[in-house]
Amino acid sequence: MNNNTPVSPRPLGHLSDDVRSRVLSLAQLRERGVPGGRATAQCRPGGPWQQPLPGVFLLHAGPPTADERLRAVLLYAGRPSAESSRGVPAQPGRLSPSATSASSASSASSSATSVSPYGAVMITGLAALALYGFSSTPPLLSLDRIDVLVPRTRRLRSTGYARLIRAHSLPRPERVDGMPVAPVGRALADAVAELSDADAVVALLTEAVRAGHCEPALVVRELNQSGLLARQHVVDAVDSLLAEGRTLAEGRLYELVRVYGLQEPLWNVDLRLPGGPYLGGVDAYWPDQAVAVELDTRAPRPGGRTADRTDDEDEQWSAAVRKREHLERLGITVVHLTPRKLREAPDQQATVVRTALMAANDRDPAAQVVILPR
Repeated sequence: MNNNTPVSPRPLGHLSDDVRSRVLSLAQLRERGVPGGRATAQCRPGGPWQQPLPGVFLLHAGPPTADERLRAVLLYAGRPSAESSRGVPAQPGRLSPSATSASSASSASSSATSVSPYGAVMITGLAALALYGFSSTPPLLSLDRIDVLVPRTRRLRSTGYARLIRAHSLPRPERVDGMPVAPVGRALADAVAELSDADAVVALLTEAVRAGHCEPALVVRELNQSGLLARQHVVDAVDSLLAEGRTLAEGRLYELVRVYGLQEPLWNVDLRLPGGPYLGGVDAYWPDQAVAVELDTRAPRPGGRTADRTDDEDEQWSAAVRKREHLERLGITVVHLTPRKLREAPDQQATVVRTALMAANDRDPAAQVVILPR
């Protein structure tokens, strides 16, 4: 009998009655009155429990479900923050001294998330995409590794089916089935980082755009920040992604004009002053009202200059601003529509365009421009 075993131990069957609580950390078991020694004893060969990852217990003997594997990984990766915030010492042999030190250092920063048993960590990579409903990812149970995003200072190691990915700054997680999951863009980047199959990368990126999970520009930004655009097969996939996103956005703009009964514009034209300079191309133009629509497929501009925005991106923004200002000085109203707004709020965007068209009668006549097919 283990020294930690009470004289009259409480029956443990009640712990596994709730399917959602059949995966518990050592700290959670202690909170429920189960000492570490007794928990370990339950995991002996032929016992009713098992220990899939260090410090994590599965309260039945059968194979874990996909949900249980995900929760086990989260409990393993998030355990130092969660347990240190409760003042529970690590079980000898289960948590290294370095991990305990990292836990203490991070307890203050993780206090806002201490109410969660998972601390500040989140599922990412292929497992996250599967949770979002991607059909081009393998089934969760077939994944040999489950990626989990953790703070850079976390000193736990990848083990078993838990692969830790460290980040200098963590994104705000989404909640899927009660679990913290990295945003789609970040999950895509982490998944692509592990893939060498060009077709698999194209399939993931294309599904992200077609199914409306993420805008192309945001995917490209995440890939760039992760240093993945140095890989040729990723660059090729991005070219396909941008073309796919542009085509989808144009299709939504055509549908918006048709469904909401807007006057048919001239599609995809270039504007030029008579005998003068080139003014730029627009996606739709109503010459009688001097209203132009541009699809803005660039990544959203962050406030101020940041290290992750390139000089090329700065120049693109500057050129777009100059173009718009020039057209508006000539009396042409420029309406910018983003693919996301076209997808999520088409009625609102139709109102914006219709208002611009109706306001044409109240404006001074615009300068004459030459309209050329693009």
